[in-house]
Amino acid sequence: MTIRKLIASTQKVLIQHAIPETYVKYVLNELLLVEDKNLYDVLDETLSDDLQIKFDLIIERLLKDEPLAYVMGVQYFYGYAFDVNPSVLIPRFETEELVLRVLMELDEHFQEDCTLLDIGTGSGAIACVLKKEKENMNVYASDISFEALEQAQKNAQKLNVDIQFYQGDMAQPFIDHQIVADVLVCNPPYIPQDEVIENSVKDYEPHVALFGGNDGLYFYRLVLKAAPLILNKKSMIAFEMGWNQKESLSQLVKEVFPEAQIECFQDLAMKDRILIVRNF
Repeated sequence: MTIRKLIASTQKVLIQHAIPETYVKYVLNELLLVEDKNLYDVLDETLSDDLQIKFDLIIERLLKDEPLAYVMGVQYFYGYAFDVNPSVLIPRFETEELVLRVLMELDEHFQEDCTLLDIGTGSGAIACVLKKEKENMNVYASDISFEALEQAQKNAQKLNVDIQFYQGDMAQPFIDHQIVADVLVCNPPYIPQDEVIENSVKDYEPHVALFGGNDGLYFYRLVLKAAPLILNKKSMIAFEMGWNQKESLSQLVKEVFPEAQIECFQDLAMKDRILIVRNF
């Protein structure tokens, strides 16, 4: 069977299982790159036996609802390739907007050599991109999961960025090491415990990185409680949040920082997604 026919037949199967048909060309292109081939140059050829076996195994995993990023072992984020596995949450496009907003705030309000903390770093995507874009900034990142930190460190090495990683619960490592920063970034687990989510997320991604207690705000409370201990007087907090958490999270912020300026930004789907807290 030619690659052209393989694409057509596989797309039909994926569509029947509500899986994006675009995955087929992406998978084939990634496989063919290993052989220094371009998909569109070989459409009328056949896959080698080795690549056919790999392709069939990948499609089999996709049909079991396993996320494409885990199947391929990589997720592109802010233009960079991050290695991912089931120990870390797959970086989302919405989080790219958090990174972009933080970069804009840094340009406007902070010096190039400021210090930034990333709490609950997971794959390290946020910390790595911010360090890559702001080379003179001091970046520290934490995660409770040893396996996640291993993956984050590998990604930092892959992108050649210098980040100090600490294992521990949320902000506690920074308190223990007496690290005080200018900027705190956090994309914590914020899905309420009883919310129904799609199988590919529920069955494969780490629950510790998804669920934020009964109301989804458990980890925000922990971060805000610790924030005065790890932030300078002039400081900023950048949260990613659930689309319906603006009011409740803003109220939590006001309880700790009553004088802070709070601003909410929407994602590309026009949903509330980013909360910026300016303490200056």
